Amino acid sequence: MSHNQKESSKAVKLGIGTNKVGGHNLFEGLKDEDGFDIVREALDSQVQMIDTAYMYGLGRSEEIIGEVIKNYSRSSFKIATKAAQDPDNDLKINNTPTFLKKAVDDALARLQTDYIDIFYIHFPDENTPKDEAVAALNDLKKSGKIRAVGVSNFSLEQIKEANKNGQVDYVEDAYSLVHREAENKLWPYLQENHIGFVPYFPLASGLLTGKYSLADADKFDQFTKEQFETIVSALKLVEKIAENHNASISQTILAWYIANPSISAVIPGARNASQVTNNVTTLNIDLTETEYQQIDTAFENF
Repeated sequence: MSHNQKESSKAVKLGIGTNKVGGHNLFEGLKDEDGFDIVREALDSQVQMIDTAYMYGLGRSEEIIGEVIKNYSRSSFKIATKAAQDPDNDLKINNTPTFLKKAVDDALARLQTDYIDIFYIHFPDENTPKDEAVAALNDLKKSGKIRAVGVSNFSLEQIKEANKNGQVDYVEDAYSLVHREAENKLWPYLQENHIGFVPYFPLASGLLTGKYSLADADKFDQFTKEQFETIVSALKLVEKIAENHNASISQTILAWYIANPSISAVIPGARNASQVTNNVTTLNIDLTETEYQQIDTAFENF
């Protein structure tokens, strides 16, 4: 593979999560103008996947993205969005075929586009057979409204039910170097069935940026004191590797995900355009096999 091919294959794996674009219901103090700037900066850089959802601002994130993408070639990037929260029923989770088909049409209208590259069922509901929910999306795939079918926050059993007829293309779920359960729980089945995996919370809500010290252990009560000490120590190793590449800790962590063949795309969020620029710099990092393994080993107990 030539250097240019390698760079381009890395670029395809870098996306952006947009819960802070128009996600006024999720974060305080967001400004729409920052959201416009974030999406523009992403598309002006090498970001090739925009990941959004109805729940990000109850459609506002999709609207902002829809306004921005009018000025760009639609074939130069992918859009992934998600739905499950029913606006006509107090945002209760709904996976029925009727709801999903309407959700796709509504998302297309807000995004002002003819197709969605990946449409995910955002959360599983209690009653809809998952293969029926996915079959409804597969119909929309055949008609060209969506290009790929995804499920998010599904257990392995739900993924298997959803994929009964081989119609699931992507799974999106929580995953990071400090939350690695998916490697054993999900990845064997996904790889066997050629289903892509997209992690959310790749920086573990900021923990993997390196900005926290041992004194911050109480902010992360999901970890024992010993686990937190292991994380802080592992991040010191990452910092040394980052220095080899004139990079930050978070950029180096993102580079590890990009280098991981089991991960289809990495979608770090951004609160402003400069954070997008910062994420894109990750593409300049070429971890050696040794560096990759050192990071892997440092976090192996998670």
